[in-house]
Amino acid sequence: MRPTAPPVIPALRPSEYTSALIQVLRAEAARVRGVHVLEIGCGSGVVLAALGAMGAASLCGIDIEPDAIAASRRLLGDLGHNAIAELHQGDMWRPVAGRRFDLIVANLPHFPMEPDEFAGRLPSWSAGGADGRSLLDPFLMGLAGHLTAGGRAVITHNAFDDLPRSRELGAQNGLSIKVALTTLVYISPEKLARMTADVLRIESGHTLYRHGPYTFGEMHILEIAAAGTAI
Repeated sequence: MRPTAPPVIPALRPSEYTSALIQVLRAEAARVRGVHVLEIGCGSGVVLAALGAMGAASLCGIDIEPDAIAASRRLLGDLGHNAIAELHQGDMWRPVAGRRFDLIVANLPHFPMEPDEFAGRLPSWSAGGADGRSLLDPFLMGLAGHLTAGGRAVITHNAFDDLPRSRELGAQNGLSIKVALTTLVYISPEKLARMTADVLRIESGHTLYRHGPYTFGEMHILEIAAAGTAI
């Protein structure tokens, strides 16, 4: 009998951001084998599952939402990764204070909007505050203290969230940033209506492209490492 697939939780379903992140990680899967991984904002657990399939030595996930921890635990268990997985409900870096990892991944909420009920998602989904940086900035400021020597991070980053600001913040914390992939993601009318008005006005025609009723935004996958480290 074919095994039953684990249920998909609509509020935690993966997005185009998740797909692009996994694509970049899979392109250099050899760099994942044997490393110790941390994911900030593990959501459904699918990125950790993909990294486990690539041969990561250990998988650590953090999310502020209890439903995300439950979903990640179920998925990783169903896929046979329980022995190498640990999951923590908590805020950003707090559950792993003093610890370092070879690879840190994150697809944080970083759309410039305030938390709101949206299409069956959790209120925290996608909402990065007025400028999209309410989680991105503390992530970048804490990152260097959690990377091993030679370690790296791979994260999602909307182009309309001020990439130069991220480069500046990274440099201030001894980090260098490389764009590994730039792609377009569809932005639904419901989500666009919640976008911070100033960001929408400034970025339209620059990183946001409208074609009739359809809008697409540029999104980057960034690789980040200590300054002077090859990435």
